[in-house]
Formats: sequence, structure tokens, C-alpha cells
Amino acid sequence: MHNTRNKINQFLKDLFPLHRSLAGEENRATLKYIKKFIPIKIVEIPSNKKVFDWRVPYEWSIEEGIIRDNYDKELINLKNNNLHVISYSKSVDLRLNWSRLKKKLHKHPKLKKAIPYRTSYYKKDWGFCVNSSQYNKIRSSKGPYKIKIKSAFKKGSMSIGELLIKGKSKKEILISTYICHPSMANDNLSGVVLTSFLSKFLLSKKRKWSYRILFIPETIGAISYLNQNKDIMSKIDCGLNISTVGGPGKFGYKETFDKNHYLNTLIDNLFNEKKIKYKKYSFDINGSDERQYSSPGFRINIGAITKDKYYEYPYYHSSLDNLNYVKAKNLKKTLDIYYSVIEKLEKREVYLSNIDVEAFLTKHNLFKKIGGSFLKKNSLSEVEIINWIIFLCDGKNSIDEISNIINISTKTLKKLIKKLVSKKIIFKYV
Repeated sequence: MHNTRNKINQFLKDLFPLHRSLAGEENRATLKYIKKFIPIKIVEIPSNKKVFDWRVPYEWSIEEGIIRDNYDKELINLKNNNLHVISYSKSVDLRLNWSRLKKKLHKHPKLKKAIPYRTSYYKKDWGFCVNSSQYNKIRSSKGPYKIKIKSAFKKGSMSIGELLIKGKSKKEILISTYICHPSMANDNLSGVVLTSFLSKFLLSKKRKWSYRILFIPETIGAISYLNQNKDIMSKIDCGLNISTVGGPGKFGYKETFDKNHYLNTLIDNLFNEKKIKYKKYSFDINGSDERQYSSPGFRINIGAITKDKYYEYPYYHSSLDNLNYVKAKNLKKTLDIYYSVIEKLEKREVYLSNIDVEAFLTKHNLFKKIGGSFLKKNSLSEVEIINWIIFLCDGKNSIDEISNIINISTKTLKKLIKKLVSKKIIFKYV
């Protein structure tokens, strides 16, 4: 365990300083680092390529971001924090008075010590992000202020990390995380690290399912991947979007868009078995890439297990979401939950009836010879349980789900399922 924690810590320390965005060299550097740990393929999607209603953005890089007072005293420097300049800011070299500059300064609405995270991906603009103390210092300094941002936009490509881990089945589980957020530990360096270690775990196991792993820029990365891989996505059974998994607070689970999907039951059972309290969130369109994969053209059920979920922890989208907030021990706790989800998915047994209607149980010696007895209240006879099993063996319900539906132990169900399989009434489907 300590060895895993040490490796997680190293990942966090090495990747935290990189100035990631939607597209550019810092994203490639992140993917190349991951590639040394797991054998991902780095896929490049050309800038300006039309993907559904969107276009792939140009690469962005930034060399300098400084605010100086009229005496040339430095007030803000990007080198001190990657969040100081709005992501995808254009180059500027200006002298501004306070009334104009303050319109380009962003501070956190609640946290005085925090530098907020802001972006301008799809509109050519610029701006600086500062904490309250820095804001007041600028305001009290002598203007006009010297403003310089030196950035560049390049027609290149957007980088995506992809790994297909094949199992016995051609049906796939999708595991997706996003790499675009710079220098924020929970959102979402924690997801990048957890996905890397989860992939390593999958590579070490014999697998029933195949697993498709993605490291992408949020929103546009998922949209671009879906656009490029429409046929492949038809193989996906369901999946997990990994985001904000390293905080010290509570576990959470955001359900798939189909509330009755088996993944929700599986994860609910898992938390209950482990006696772990967690907060359940219904699916909604606010969030991460689960909304892209679940969109009308694809309708893939994607769940998300979190630890200090986005929007809900106080340091969200700020400089205080740092390596003091995210610790390897907490990230490892979430990783262990994801390990358990994979193990449950792998052990999930689904059966399908060989008979299109109710089985003739008398022929199979599963029904007493004399019929016409009354049903007992508050309990199911063995024949009733058998009929429920056959009724629910539609290639979708697992033993756990049948157990939840009819409130019969999995031990009893497995015994009767074995009998039904031997009589070729049902057969193992997954």
C-alpha cells in the first residue's frame, strides 16, 4: 500500500506544475509521462476540424504574463501561479489606468486567499486572476499599469490518450478522464492519476470485459472522440467518468442517465456492503463528460464516483485546490473503490432464458404434481422464486439485481440458477 501511495505522490508532484489547457505541448508532456506508466496511444486530432457542432481549437502556449506598476515594480507574474492568466488569453502589451484594468481582473467571490481559475477558450480575450490581497495591492499601486501577456496560437492538433485493454468479450467498459485543467489537484489531476493506476490494475488482470481508457480535454475532447469513433462507441456497454476523486471529504456517486441501469445498482450495493456512507446524485446535464457520452446520438450510461465532488468543495476551480488539499492516502481510498467496481463488473453474471414464455416446470420436475394451492403471504415458495428468475433472465439483470428485485439472497438464487442451467432452461449470457 505504501509503495502505491509513494507512486501516487510522485505522479501528483510531477504533473501538477504543467500548464495544461485544451491543446498544446503541456498536454502532450502529460500524456508522454502517462505513457511511461501504461501503454497509451497518443492520438492527434487536427486544429479547426469540424466535430459535430464544434471545431477543434488551435494549440495555445504562454510564455509570459506580468502586471507592473508605473515604476516598473512587478505586481503579478504568471511564473508564480499558472492560474494568474486566463487560459487561452491572447497576447497584449498595454498601459492601462485602474478603471480599465479592474475590468480584466478576476478574484474569487468567497475565498480571499484563492486565485480563481478562468478560461476564454472560444472567444479571443485576455485577463488576469488574482487573490484579494493582490487585487488590493494593484489597486493601491501607482498607475498607469504595464500589462504584458505573451502567448501564441498555433494550428496544430489536440492530443488524446487512448488505451484499449482487451478481454474475452468484445463489449467494452469506457473509462474516461480529462487532462485540461492546470495546477489544480482535485479537479482534475486526481482523476488523471487514478485513471492511470486503475489502467495498470486492469492490465494485470484476466478480463471478461474489454476496457477503453481515454485521457482527453474536457467537453471538446469527448465530442471529438465521439465524432471520430462512432462505430467503436456502439461496443460500449457503460462506463465511468473519473473526476474529483482525491479530496479529504465524502464519497459521492452521480448516477447514469438511466436511473434503472445496472451500474447504479452495482455501485449502490458496493457502498452498502463496505458500510461506506456516500451522497447520491441524480444525473443532470451539469457536470463533466458523462453528458457527452450520454447525449442523444450515443446514450451511453456513464456513472461517476467522486471524493469531494466538483462544485461542492470550497476550493473548486481555485489555487487552493492544491497538493496540500489532495493527499495520496485519500486518492488511494477512492482508487480502492474503483478496484472494487471493476471486480464486481467482472464477476457480474447475467443469464438469459432459453424459452420465450413461461417454462413448463412440471416437465422439468420443478413443480409439484398437484396444482391449485393458495399463495402464501409475505414469502415466496421455491416455484415462485424459479418463475421470477426465469422472468427476470432477460440478458440484462444480474444475480445481484434479481436479488434486489425479489428480496432473495444471492446464495439461494445461485443454487436455483445452477439447477435451471443444468436443465437448459436458462443459460449464462455474460
